[in-house]
Amino acid sequence: MTDINENIESPFSLKVSFDKLLKHYEELSQSDDEFIAAKARRVIKTADAYPILREGFSDVSILKEREKEISTILQDSFSPVLTKNEIKTASVPFHNLIFNSSERFKSIIETAGEDFELQIKNMPKDDTYIIACTIILDFCYGYTINFKRPFYYEIPDENGIIQFYKILYNADFTEIVPSENAPKITQEDVDELLDNYENMALWKEKFPPNSYTFKGFVISNIFNVTADQAISNIKSSLIGEEKRKDEGFMKDFHKIFQSLLGLEDIKVGFSIYNKEEDSFERVYGVGMNSFLLNDSESKSCCGALCEMSYNTLLKEKKFYTISDVNKFYDLSKGKAPQYKSLKDQNIQSAILAPIANDEGLMGILEIVSEQPKVLNSINANKLVDVMPFIVTAVERSKNQEQNLIEAIIQQECTSIHPSVNWRFEKEARQFIKDEMNGKEPNFNKIAFENIYPLYGQIDIKGSSEARNSATQKDLQIQLNMIKSIILNAFELEKLPIYEQFLYQINEYLEGLDEHFQVDSEQQISSFIKQDIDPLFEHLKVIPSLKDEVYTYFKSIDEKVDVLYKHRKDYDDTIALVNKEMAALLDKKQVDAQAMYPHYFERFKTDGVEHNMYIGESITKEESFNPIYLYNLRLWQLQVMCEMENSFYLMQSNFPIKLDVASMILVFNQPLSISFRMDEKQFDVDGTYNARYEIVKKRVDKAYIKGTKERVTQKGKISIVYSQKQDEIEYMRYIRFLQSKKYLDDDVEIVELQDLQAVTGLKAIRVSVLYHKDPDDKSFYTYEDLMKEIKA
Repeated sequence: MTDINENIESPFSLKVSFDKLLKHYEELSQSDDEFIAAKARRVIKTADAYPILREGFSDVSILKEREKEISTILQDSFSPVLTKNEIKTASVPFHNLIFNSSERFKSIIETAGEDFELQIKNMPKDDTYIIACTIILDFCYGYTINFKRPFYYEIPDENGIIQFYKILYNADFTEIVPSENAPKITQEDVDELLDNYENMALWKEKFPPNSYTFKGFVISNIFNVTADQAISNIKSSLIGEEKRKDEGFMKDFHKIFQSLLGLEDIKVGFSIYNKEEDSFERVYGVGMNSFLLNDSESKSCCGALCEMSYNTLLKEKKFYTISDVNKFYDLSKGKAPQYKSLKDQNIQSAILAPIANDEGLMGILEIVSEQPKVLNSINANKLVDVMPFIVTAVERSKNQEQNLIEAIIQQECTSIHPSVNWRFEKEARQFIKDEMNGKEPNFNKIAFENIYPLYGQIDIKGSSEARNSATQKDLQIQLNMIKSIILNAFELEKLPIYEQFLYQINEYLEGLDEHFQVDSEQQISSFIKQDIDPLFEHLKVIPSLKDEVYTYFKSIDEKVDVLYKHRKDYDDTIALVNKEMAALLDKKQVDAQAMYPHYFERFKTDGVEHNMYIGESITKEESFNPIYLYNLRLWQLQVMCEMENSFYLMQSNFPIKLDVASMILVFNQPLSISFRMDEKQFDVDGTYNARYEIVKKRVDKAYIKGTKERVTQKGKISIVYSQKQDEIEYMRYIRFLQSKKYLDDDVEIVELQDLQAVTGLKAIRVSVLYHKDPDDKSFYTYEDLMKEIKA
């Protein structure tokens, strides 16, 4: 750099000048104090030999050429008596260019190392132009706009620990002179600028580049504020929730504490206190560690602390310091758990600080070092100023965790769908408002009127028969195992009771073969629990029966206390079907909500059911049109086809083979729904609307009129309706989906037998077309698909 204005866009044309300081010396030269006057005349004489020192210059080389003279001029500003104590520099504004400094500053820079590059921190590069403009407004026009922010240096010490130095500028020896082309600034201009901070073009219009001359220099008084800055950084780090999720958060946190304590070899850890279980638990997060817990996920407080440390931290809520871990480990003969845990991690000194509020302990801040005695009861006191911020952060974190827990419970257990959440929030706000105003708060009824319902289900076909068959097989296996053991026992001892047990077992086996009933499972389970289990406890000590009895007990599932093989396959299959179908439906719902917001809920039974409600009262906006209802109906039919396909593509992965049947219920009239507080779910309002719920619960078991054939069939989608216009509408959708090869051509319209209080129902039934695998371009009927799968 040859010129200080190089590569800088600024309203200033910078010139280093000592004119204003020299004018001060001219006044001092008339002082009555001859010593002061003589010194002032000597400084003026030195400067007068080089007029450019008054006139000002931007050539950097002059600073070097006139270094001796500049030092003489600045001698009073940089007192030789204080030069090894004060941290002070003379420099050019908006520059890292320093042309004079105290010995203390030079020593600090020398210690930082040859590779260190001095830079002003917190100096916004994008804002320097505007900062210069605000200085001009103050100096030249008297408009004070507070743009001050603290500037500082970050300089490492001899141990590599970052020290923070705050910079305070003295601009007494500067002057700013507008050039001839500088626009005159008015109050209107200032008002306009106040509302247009980010409009750089406007600032440059009012203050063109190089339209003002900055003459002089600034003196920087610098102070080590490492402790204050460390506290500020800790506060900033803990306030920023997103920062705590960053991978570098803990690394930066270590550095902050290193600066606070002036120690390089320290690490920071945390453990959370669980009051209910009187234990410490690990904090989960990137880079988080606990030195008290070491490798454990949690420990009881008594298992992590000795009695004295327990009382100090939990009862008295005071710092607990360990200056020499090995020394105290030996003194405790290795019995104090905190010393053993630290010693195992090669930690030699530590400070354990309780994170506590008025309600009690919340956690422990752990600061550790691999060097003995560097952490002790004296420097532990430096933590006093930072602990309130840590306590506040932990309080906030615990509140956020509790809110998250409640949100998860609400989502998983008592979910309120986002489409209607606004209505609940509105009532909640009113509830709070009434309570704050001293009124009796009351959570009003949540209801939505004139909305259209849609219902669909993909149901396991013959689930009861499949469950009974699985139960039957498990009981037969278990009874035959029991029978084998008792026969062997009877060979050893001809006891009549064994014969009676064998008779009972044969009766049960015969009953399972001929007529399995609902109460058969309960009867057999009671017989086994009351008679067989006590008998086998006796037989397992007989050497010749021991292995067989052991094998029997090993086959019994510990959780359900029965032989649970075929039933487990059935239950696992149902769980998998429900999980996969629900996941697919949820994924498709995202697209549907994007088309038009509507209420959606689903239930897992022996299959997956879903309810949807759409209408203007739910969306809160005057935007509803019947086209959105028709669109949602078509979407529902298409998604049901996709769920059928997805099920049969996954069928081979299920423990047992099951079939599904799909059904859609069409209800043509709008109805009203309200949220039932006791059941935490929406239900229809009114006697007429209740007809819809009755049909929903019974229609999938309905028969085709005059037959014993169920309306729902595997491989088909059944669309149940009552109005002719519904039939016409859905036939349009079916023809469209036939063109897309979702549905087959075998459409049939059937009448249903009357249900209780419900008559006149009809159904459209049509076969689904399937793929054999996701990449298969061929289409199959259900029968064809089964043949292909078995082939």
